[in-house]
Amino acid sequence: MRRSMVHLVVVAVAATALFAGACGTQRGGTQQQQVGEMQRESRSIQAENAQSVRANLKMGAGELNLTGGADQLMEGDFSYNVADWKPKVSYEVSGETGELMVRQGSGGGVRLGGDARNEWDILFNDEVPTDLVVQMGAGESDLDLDSLTLTGLDLHMGAGKTTVDLTGDYGQDFEASIQGGVGEATVLLPSEVGVRAKAQGGIGKINAEGLQHEGNSYVNDAYGDSDVTLRVDVQGGIGEINLEVV
Repeated sequence: MRRSMVHLVVVAVAATALFAGACGTQRGGTQQQQVGEMQRESRSIQAENAQSVRANLKMGAGELNLTGGADQLMEGDFSYNVADWKPKVSYEVSGETGELMVRQGSGGGVRLGGDARNEWDILFNDEVPTDLVVQMGAGESDLDLDSLTLTGLDLHMGAGKTTVDLTGDYGQDFEASIQGGVGEATVLLPSEVGVRAKAQGGIGKINAEGLQHEGNSYVNDAYGDSDVTLRVDVQGGIGEINLEVV
C-alpha cells in the first residue's frame, strides 16, 4: 500500500462573506424574498468519459449531508422553500477530468432561520477519484467521506456545526485542507492507520480524544507502525475542534 498523507488545516474565518455571496444578502433596505412552499427536486450526473472529477459544492446557508454509495457520479436530493435558493448544477468533461459544480442560488437577503429551510442530500460514487471542495456559509454539514476515493479535500466552514469522517482505507496520497469558522468541528480519524496531528491553539478549544501528546503534536497508537500515515495540521480558531479516533 502506498503511503497516504492527509493534511488538514483548521483556521478561523468569517462566515459573513460566503453567506452574503451565496445568498445575496443586501444592505440599504433591499426588499427581502419571501419564504414559500417547500420545493423538492432530484438531480443525477453521469461521469461520462471522466476518469476523475473535481467536485465543488457551495452552500451559503442550510444543511448539507454528503456520503458515498451513488451509482452515478453524483445523486442529489434538494429541498428548499426560498425560490431563489434553487441549486444550480453544472458538469463538464475536459479530457479525462470532470468538473462538477453544485451551488446555491441567491436569496435576496433571506437569512436561514425561522421558517426558511435549505437541505441538500448528496451521494458521490465511491470508485471515481474525487477532488472535493466544500464551501459552507452558515448551518450544519455532515460529511461521511470514509468510502470515497478522495484525491483531495478542501473544506471552508462558516458558522455552525460540521462533522467530517476521514476513517477510510487510503491507498494513495492526498491533501486535505479544512478552514473552520465559528462553531464546532469534529474530525473522525482511523485507529488502524497512523495519525499525527499538529495542533496550534487559537481563541477556541482543541480536544484530542484517543490521541497522545507528543511535543507540539498528537499521535494515535498506530503511528509509526502502519504503512500509511495521516498527517493533520490543526490551527484552532473561534469555537471548538474535536479530533476523535474511532
